[in-house]
Amino acid sequence: MTTRRFLSIGPIVFLVLVTMAASAFAQNKAVPPRGIQNYEQWLNKEVRHELVLLPWYSVFDNLAYKVNGSEVTLLGQVTMPVTKDDAVKAVKSIEGVTKVDDKIEVLPLSPMDDQLRRAEFRAIYSEPALQHYGMGTLLPIHIILKNGHVTLEGVVNSQGDKDLAGLRANTVSNVFSVTNNLQVRPGS
Repeated sequence: MTTRRFLSIGPIVFLVLVTMAASAFAQNKAVPPRGIQNYEQWLNKEVRHELVLLPWYSVFDNLAYKVNGSEVTLLGQVTMPVTKDDAVKAVKSIEGVTKVDDKIEVLPLSPMDDQLRRAEFRAIYSEPALQHYGMGTLLPIHIILKNGHVTLEGVVNSQGDKDLAGLRANTVSNVFSVTNNLQVRPGS
């Protein structure tokens, strides 16, 4: 018969370990700065951070927001209701947020729009001059499709890239209109 011995730690050692773990956790948690302007700047960064980490956020969604003091207004369009729900929950969980005004639109289900999304993606991101935008996990050109109407959202490096993305989007058959809301990165 074998005897098993368990390592027992005393209450003081246990308390020290718990304190160290809590301290490490607290250092990783972002703490809002004092002062209204500093807080709004911090909150803008935190909201953006939370939104880009959403698991279902894709190139076919557009999320935007406005910060006013400790209140956040969520804007944009998403293809799945879960993305909208996750965005609201994530922003509500940020320390100091007192109100979240949800104005995110869930786009209607449409097999035709789904086909057009894929076609628009291929038309834009397969263009050799725009392929570098297809690198990474968070693609900068978002393609929003609603009832056959395309809206391009996001940020590109130059006016030429913006114009080329709009031209490529217009080459897809069965699209009723293309609105190019791409922004050119300042200083590019």
